[in-house]
Amino acid sequence: MDPAPEAAQPSLPLVEDAQRVAPLDARRLSKLFFERLSVLEEGTAEYQYARNTLIEMNLSLVHYVARRFRSRGQEMEDIVQVGTIGLIKAIDRFDLSLENEFTTFAIPYITGEIKRFFRDTTWSVHVPRRLQELRVDLARAREQLEGRGIAQPTVADLARHLELGEDEVIEGLVACNGYDTDSIDRPIEAGGGKQQTGLVADLIGNQDPALALAEDLHALKPHLAQLDDRERTLIQLRFGAEMTQSEIGKELGLSQMHVSRLLSRTYATLREALLAEA
Repeated sequence: MDPAPEAAQPSLPLVEDAQRVAPLDARRLSKLFFERLSVLEEGTAEYQYARNTLIEMNLSLVHYVARRFRSRGQEMEDIVQVGTIGLIKAIDRFDLSLENEFTTFAIPYITGEIKRFFRDTTWSVHVPRRLQELRVDLARAREQLEGRGIAQPTVADLARHLELGEDEVIEGLVACNGYDTDSIDRPIEAGGGKQQTGLVADLIGNQDPALALAEDLHALKPHLAQLDDRERTLIQLRFGAEMTQSEIGKELGLSQMHVSRLLSRTYATLREALLAEA
């Protein structure tokens, strides 16, 4: 026989298809089920029935929130499943004594769970949580600045708006590149997907040899400044004007052999300076 206090409680109505309950009826029934849930012993059959019915009656909230994320490239079924976790957390933590509407209480839980899912699972490259959150802040800041008439906010604009250092903003922008990736073997389609015109890999250029030359010149710059006037002139004529040793000799009134010795000595000086720096 049930204890007297338990027997005094009214039994819950049988809801055969909780997911089809109209929103207004679901709100009224939810209050009744929450009242009963608060006095039931966890683990009992009636407790499980009350909790499961609350979940099913309020799944419409999950679908409502999930529709906001349908353009994120994830299966809607996965988003709903994650949102349902947020709904369950809201049900377990809801307190009737606070006199809040359950709908108002539950939606932030559902939204937060779905956002956490996207933040943690849609990054194609592992990125620290701090930078994942910074990506969201940067996107929001960009929208706000564009709303103020700044069509293309610069790093400085974003840094001022978020009260961050420019280096941190740059780090966040670079991290955004890890949000999504695609295979370079994916075919490029044209004509509504009816014709393949090649692979993404075909659009990727080779390394430009001039990049290495630019790096070398940048490293040489401070050492070139240490050369005397004649040595700098020789380097300028040889590499800037692209003159031959014979042409340089005629320009400076020197023999080709003398120019060769002077250039060799200058090269050695620069090479030793670079090796010492390394």
